[in-house]
Amino acid sequence: VPDDCVIVNPNQPGCTFESKSIAGVGVMFYVLLALRAELRERGVFTAATQPKVDALLPLVALGTVADVVKLDPHNRRLVAQGLKRVRAGALPAGMAALFNVAARRPQAATAFDFGFALGPRLNAAGRLADMTLGIECLITDDAARADELARTLDGINRERKAIEGDMREQAQQLAEQLFDEDEAPPPAITVFDPDFHEGVVGIVASRLKDKLHRPTFVFAASAAEGKGHELKGSGRSIPGFHLRDALDLVAKRHPGVLLRFGGHAMAAGCTIHEDGLDAFEQGLAQVASEWLDAETLQRRLETDGPLDPQYRRPDVVDTLHAAVWGQGFAPPVFCEEVEVVSQRIVGEKHLQLKLKHQGAAVDGIWFSHTEPLPARAKLAFRLDADEWQGQKRVRFLVEAVEL
Repeated sequence: VPDDCVIVNPNQPGCTFESKSIAGVGVMFYVLLALRAELRERGVFTAATQPKVDALLPLVALGTVADVVKLDPHNRRLVAQGLKRVRAGALPAGMAALFNVAARRPQAATAFDFGFALGPRLNAAGRLADMTLGIECLITDDAARADELARTLDGINRERKAIEGDMREQAQQLAEQLFDEDEAPPPAITVFDPDFHEGVVGIVASRLKDKLHRPTFVFAASAAEGKGHELKGSGRSIPGFHLRDALDLVAKRHPGVLLRFGGHAMAAGCTIHEDGLDAFEQGLAQVASEWLDAETLQRRLETDGPLDPQYRRPDVVDTLHAAVWGQGFAPPVFCEEVEVVSQRIVGEKHLQLKLKHQGAAVDGIWFSHTEPLPARAKLAFRLDADEWQGQKRVRFLVEAVEL
């Protein structure tokens, strides 16, 4: 720890701050609160003239969700307060513009909007273009400029999706070459292609990890000037495998292979020399084979059991949507056997379902899946609602199927 510095970090030895998972945006918010209190104590401000920092809470909420930190009670309070202000219309011009281009309503804002609508558009700029575009969008007070920047970010995000789609397909093919069709995947997955874009390797690693349920690293050639001989990798892990610690062990066993690395349990990044890819792949696979047993490699989904039919109501869905869910505080997932009345593919990649749940008809959808279901299937699902001709109806969002 450096001497003669002011260090604000809840994970320092001796720090009694209750949230050890607070995001950087939350740390900065409390620094501003402390600064304001100090300036008030010195007479620079009074309680009446001091800056109203609560106006920053929508940004704190967005950053907390987009940073995928654990939603402990403290972080949930910050997100809840930010959402309260967004729903009341007290949000920065840039956030309002981002809601607009994402076709979302601030009045009905949820943590899901922060994580899957606004966050990806802001992050896309840093992945493919200039991250300052996202920063300017969030801090500008000019509504016209905010709208222009939000539309630019939306366009960049569309480009990111196209690149990611092509990369994901190629990465999937490379991963499947690592094992035979009738075999289980190896304990860790490492893939690289010279045409991969370094800006989206983390997203592709996450998709592969979700599909194969294995710690996964995806590498791309570095785009930095003079660094063409280096590969930049991003990894995602599964519960029970601490990715940063695994990289540390690979570095100790194979000195010189890892030029730089960092991260935490579930996500990490590293830079290697292009000649070190095979050594990295073998080293990571060796650590994974030592640390992961058959039980850990088995995908599991925790559920809340069957859904009582009395709660299959649109107002219950509204209540659930109004709550703060996220990392470490998952929304309810129900699980039971239902009758599959009909099914069809929509949008070329989603399975739309007509179901019977305890004798009552209900719609369902399984996003990003096209495999047909049997006449009866055990589903894990979340509650959602869609609106048709002014009528709001409950539907099931399928999370998993046990065949």
